[in-house]
Amino acid sequence: MSAAPADPRSGAEEPVPARPAAPPPVTITFRLVNASVRVLMVLWRVRLVVEGLDRLPDRPGIILASNHLSWADPVLLAVVVHRANGRRVRHMAKAEAVSIPVFGLLLRDYGGFAVRRGRPDREAYRMARDVLAGGDWLGLAPEGTRSRTGTLGEPKPGVALLAVRSGAEIVPAAIWGTEELWPIGSLLPHPGKTVHIRFGDPYRLSIGPDVEAPGGPAEEPRGRADGRRSGAAERHAVLDAASEELMRRIASLLPASYRGRFG
Repeated sequence: MSAAPADPRSGAEEPVPARPAAPPPVTITFRLVNASVRVLMVLWRVRLVVEGLDRLPDRPGIILASNHLSWADPVLLAVVVHRANGRRVRHMAKAEAVSIPVFGLLLRDYGGFAVRRGRPDREAYRMARDVLAGGDWLGLAPEGTRSRTGTLGEPKPGVALLAVRSGAEIVPAAIWGTEELWPIGSLLPHPGKTVHIRFGDPYRLSIGPDVEAPGGPAEEPRGRADGRRSGAAERHAVLDAASEELMRRIASLLPASYRGRFG
């Protein structure tokens, strides 16, 4: 369900408005779903082990960046964060899920919003910034989709770009065991599993807000085009380094067998 934003094309952006200190109100759907999840965990004998709750700041507009193994990941992370500090975590979801009758309505009322994966989506990017500006937390998976190997995959640059352009703090998080609780391809969760969640220290990316996504006109005078290509390559390198740092922070919270090349 969770996803990372694709690169929007570069362009001037307005500063992010001041974020409210108190948690914004949550919907009845959000409370009902969270309560239902807690009941189902008892019925399905799901054991939840959480570490690092003391690292969760009680501040608005945080990006919660985690690995992604199962459909269960976003809701379990949202339940844990809300119980810890009263903050709602809103996750991006693939557009196909949001468009499903009834389920899509429930997903949107819970806080999910659509992103078209595999191509730039300006509307999803604007919505992500609005979520942060409104004081909710934004849940993102830098990989952009569930891992089919169980290990960390390559990150998309969208999370790093959003963090830089919005000025938001990032809280890295690791979740594992959900690939056994609700495996890819399974219609229903499997009872009797243990899920681990571990939170890392919040941090800010140390690159300037003038970083822009690559992209430009198809045809330009040679000198200007060469300059743009050079600048785009530099921005790519900066965002790649920031994404690499984020993935290594997430990997450090995971058991070694889940880290992939970031171990």
